Amino acid sequence: MRHIIFKKLSSIEDISFLKAIKTIVESKADEKVYQLSEFQKKRIEESREQLKKGKTISNEALNKEVLQWLNSK
Repeated sequence: MRHIIFKKLSSIEDISFLKAIKTIVESKADEKVYQLSEFQKKRIEESREQLKKGKTISNEALNKEVLQWLNSK
């Protein structure tokens, strides 16, 4: 597949088209796996521990708390 694309691209003279293709290729080539910081990893682990211990809150209860907090401002 790559050789077919390369062959076709090598016959194209339109510079603006080639620049657009270059942008697309570079954006795909630059995709990386997101790396978490140590702080983020620690927070995720703490959250998992809270979940294991049943220290959770329903979405409804959380929304109620947030509304109360917002209304107190």
